[in-house]
Amino acid sequence: MHASDVPRAVAAAITTVSAIGLPVDDAIVLHDSNRLVLRLLPCDIVARVAYIAHRAGAEFEVELARRLADTESPIATLDARVEPQIYFGDGFVVTLWTFYESLPPGEVAPADYARSLEQLHAGMRQIDMATPHFTDRVAEARWLIGSRDETPDLPDADRQLLGRTLRSMTQSIVERTTTEQLLHGEPHPGNLLRTKKGLLFGDLETACQGPIEFDVAHAPREVSNVYVHADQALVRDCRLLMLAMVVTWRWDRRDELPNGRQLAETWLTELRAASE
Repeated sequence: MHASDVPRAVAAAITTVSAIGLPVDDAIVLHDSNRLVLRLLPCDIVARVAYIAHRAGAEFEVELARRLADTESPIATLDARVEPQIYFGDGFVVTLWTFYESLPPGEVAPADYARSLEQLHAGMRQIDMATPHFTDRVAEARWLIGSRDETPDLPDADRQLLGRTLRSMTQSIVERTTTEQLLHGEPHPGNLLRTKKGLLFGDLETACQGPIEFDVAHAPREVSNVYVHADQALVRDCRLLMLAMVVTWRWDRRDELPNGRQLAETWLTELRAASE
């Protein structure tokens, strides 16, 4: 989120929660990228604040979280003290979530990570909900690659590599996939919470339909190697596709991920090596 908008976003979250009747004296920033994530005290609630342009994504995430709560899926849930809905304030959309105490920093065992992802997929198979297809997300990345106005700083050689990877890997995955289901979309370590209640996945806004391997590819390789029934060759193609997508998004002129370009260069190195 633009630094100049952060104070207004914090104020919108505080006003929203106060109007519900929960006490708020302080706001702690937990994460700031394309949306602001706050811990509000003393009511201890997590507020996710995004620009109003992201209303559809927020509505989708709230509805999916509401449905998944009935499946015992390992997800960060909406706060039970408030209505499961989105709120508006000063040009922002606000959603309210449960705060979970984190465990001390430490490594997540690959088997535990894989087991939690398997449980999430099992819960998602119970949900009948219209969602984008993973190829819709690929199409968005391909559009960025094709638009120099949206990705003005992307070098031509890398633009060609990304476009070629997006096209060839999508074709390979679609041709080889036999079963699809609802997926998290981005179950990478940044969206996995180590809490006293166990491992929980957050950020459901990227959910989509596709093969489980598309999700598994977002996890570390040690995790994908122990995920039950994953086609490892398909995981490889999905990982290359995923890398090409996230690199493309980092070159979007509107991207606000901290150190995004630096991360993009690291992932580009991996893509270049795979293409040789």
